[in-house]
Amino acid sequence: MPIIEVNNLTKTFKITKRDAGFTGAVRSLFSRAKTIVKAVDEVSFRIEQGELVGFLGPNGAGKTTTLKMLTGIMYPTSGTASVLGYTPWERKQAFQRQISLVMGQKNQLWWDLPAGESFILLREIYEIPAKRYQETVNNLSELMNVKSLLNTQVRKLSLGERMKLELIAALLHGPKVLFLDEPTIGLDVVSQKRIREFVRDYNKTQGTTIILTSHYMDDIQELCERVVIIDHGRVVFDDALATLVKQYSHTKRLKLTFSTDVERADTERYGTILEFDGSSITLEVPRDQSAHVAAAVLEALPVADITIEEMGAEEVIRQLFQSREKGAS
Repeated sequence: MPIIEVNNLTKTFKITKRDAGFTGAVRSLFSRAKTIVKAVDEVSFRIEQGELVGFLGPNGAGKTTTLKMLTGIMYPTSGTASVLGYTPWERKQAFQRQISLVMGQKNQLWWDLPAGESFILLREIYEIPAKRYQETVNNLSELMNVKSLLNTQVRKLSLGERMKLELIAALLHGPKVLFLDEPTIGLDVVSQKRIREFVRDYNKTQGTTIILTSHYMDDIQELCERVVIIDHGRVVFDDALATLVKQYSHTKRLKLTFSTDVERADTERYGTILEFDGSSITLEVPRDQSAHVAAAVLEALPVADITIEEMGAEEVIRQLFQSREKGAS
C-alpha cells in the first residue's frame, strides 16, 4: 500500500475582481465580479515508502497548494488523498505526529528565542521521551554542524544556519513523511550543498518518505530519482528523472578538445556550436546522430578528448514547458 495516494485532488478559489479607479471602487460596493481559479486540477499520484520524489513546476503551478492539502493545512474542493492511511484534512493527532512540513519561506522557530528553547517546546508538544530527544538533538546538530548555535537567538543567525535548525526542528519527532517546500531557497551554494547531503543521508538511513519542491535543479538532480511535474494545476509528467531527460531531450552535447587549434568553419557542419575557442568546442547534435557525428569529427579533426553528454534536467524541463505553452497558444 502506498504511503501517499492522491486521486483527482482539486482545489479552486473564488477571486474577486474590481475595476480600477474611483468608479470601479464605487461599483464594487454593490456588486463584484467573481471568477473561479483552479489552483490544483484533478491531481493524481502515488508514492511508496522511502521514496524521495521531486515535485516540480513553474510559479503558480499548484505545488505548494498540493502540499498544504497533503499536510492538512488546506481543505480540497474535491478528490481524495491518503497519507499514512489518514485523510490529511481531518487533522487527526495520530496523523500530525507522523508528518512534518518545512517551508523555506516560513519560520517555525521562535524568532526571539534560541533554537534550543523552541526544540524544548516541540519536545513537549510531541511528547518525545527525554532520552530520545537528547540523542536526536545531539545527532542532528552534529550532522548539520550547528551544535554551537543552539543557544543563539534565531534572529541573529544567518539564513543558512536558520534553515539547518528549521530542518532539525521538523525531524525531532521522527516523522515518517517529510514535505520540503523550497528548503534551499535563498541559501548560498555551500549551505545548499550541506542541506542536500543531509536530506539524502537522512532519507537513506531513516527510510523517511520525502516530497521535495525546489527551483534549484541541483537539488532535484542530486536527490531525486523520480519527479512529478505539475503545470497549471495538472500533472504533466510522473516518472524517473532519467526518463524525463531521455523522453524530452532530442539533442546531446559533444564536448571536444583539440590537440591543435582548428578553424570554426571546419566544425560548423557537425552541429550547432554552443561554445568555441579554437582549442575546444561544444556542439549540440540530434540525439540519434550523436555517435555518427562523434565518429565523423574524430576522423576529420585533431581530437585529443571527447565527451558526449545528456542535456541537463533544468533545460529539459524548460523545453517541456515551452513546448506546452506553444501548443496552448
